[in-house]
Amino acid sequence: MNKKELLDRCAHDGAERILLARVLDKLELARNRGVPAHTPFLSPGEQASVTDLLNACGRPRHLFWGGYPDSERNLCLFLADWQEEDGVTAGPESPLAAAEARFPGTAALTHRDILGSLMGLGIGRELIGDILLPQPGLCQVVALGEAMPILLSQWEGAGRYKAGLSEIPLDRLSPKPPQVKTVRDTVASPRLDAVAAAGFSLSRGKAAALIAAGKVSLNHRECLKADRPVGEGDVLTCRGLGKCVVKEVPGQSKKGRTMLVIERYV
Repeated sequence: MNKKELLDRCAHDGAERILLARVLDKLELARNRGVPAHTPFLSPGEQASVTDLLNACGRPRHLFWGGYPDSERNLCLFLADWQEEDGVTAGPESPLAAAEARFPGTAALTHRDILGSLMGLGIGRELIGDILLPQPGLCQVVALGEAMPILLSQWEGAGRYKAGLSEIPLDRLSPKPPQVKTVRDTVASPRLDAVAAAGFSLSRGKAAALIAAGKVSLNHRECLKADRPVGEGDVLTCRGLGKCVVKEVPGQSKKGRTMLVIERYV
């Protein structure tokens, strides 16, 4: 397929078409000209779109990377033939850098506080990866290397708190293990509305209404079909309620209902 055919097949709206066209441009640099290339930071939903596109392209050599394992916001890196993954994820070839900000230990800062202060510097969201808050008074920010000079020279703090800044290597990032609650339940059928109801502690009717309103995503893609089958490993997100993951589908209960083990992020 040529570029237009790929975009016609994979893009669902104008914004997604622009994103995927830019991804194809980066892919061409690496594949046809041997030049290492990468996208800006992508949200989980954007990564799902890019994955669909790359599957349609025959899965060219690529890597999603955000500075540490299981990062949420990632670049899509297209490696040249002469590159190895280890050289791109760390060391001088890596396009990523990290900054650490130390605030007073009493500073009760949130992810939103930090992001707002960074946006106030004029740094685009696409240049900033995950924001980590490993302990009170400590914040770590992953960013593209090109944004680091502005961040280090102009970021003075967040809210009413001043920050002491330093650049740190990526291997010093300290992501906190996610806090999850295990939910064990049974459903008549493993369809989206039933699994969402179990995972988010809702009535099935309320779950169906949220799906119809476009507030529920399955594997980071909006899904309006309440009867869409859900299986082991699938990720459900709901605006305002968070995220849950289907960890196991052990089988059928004695009453013929499908058993589920779900982890809800709290």
